[in-house]
Amino acid sequence: MVVAAGSGSRLGAAVPKAFVPLAGVPLLGHALRGVLSCAAVSEVVVVAPPAHRGDAETLADEVCRELGSTTRVTVVPGGAERGDSVAAGLGVLGDDVEVVLVHDAARCLTPVAVFDRVVAAVAAGAVAVVPGTAVVDTVKQVDADGLVVATPERASLRAVQTPQGFRREVLERAHAVSSDATDDAGLVERLGERVLVVEGDPRALKVTTPADLESAARLLTTGPPPPG
Repeated sequence: MVVAAGSGSRLGAAVPKAFVPLAGVPLLGHALRGVLSCAAVSEVVVVAPPAHRGDAETLADEVCRELGSTTRVTVVPGGAERGDSVAAGLGVLGDDVEVVLVHDAARCLTPVAVFDRVVAAVAAGAVAVVPGTAVVDTVKQVDADGLVVATPERASLRAVQTPQGFRREVLERAHAVSSDATDDAGLVERLGERVLVVEGDPRALKVTTPADLESAARLLTTGPPPPG
């Protein structure tokens, strides 16, 4: 499932975020290239802004032709919040789908290898899997007055990305309780289920601001920075 219904107000663009161009191709187009290049993906649901459903369908057709993909792509209108959009996407998945990947169109350059790692971990028995990268900055937890109340151990922290992978019944059960969270793994955690973190990738950055868009453009031409 590709979640692409966000307005992208912080990008300051005249179109929703998923349709902002990156090197001449909408972010959603780049995201679909990655999704459709994953051999394990059997069908794709794109959750798009209601007014741009037709644009998303046209773009999906173009990417499928470009890749020679015969994977079925369905486009549905999204909801007011991200959780509503994911719930809408879940509602149209085929009955035979047992593993669901939820991917943000804004993480449009996520390498196929990340998809493969998430799928492999769910296939190996995990009910919920997220990719993540080590946090390099020291992080402070603060209270409502801005005063530091804790300094979490940096070695135990991960910056979480997408796609996030789930056993379908677990994800549906989580959304049946509540769809209010910044990511689907958070909903699953509330059920008491364990969430496994696998290695993410710097190229899976989330495009939110104009500076992020510039960073993504650089990644397309130079690749990710060396580790360390």
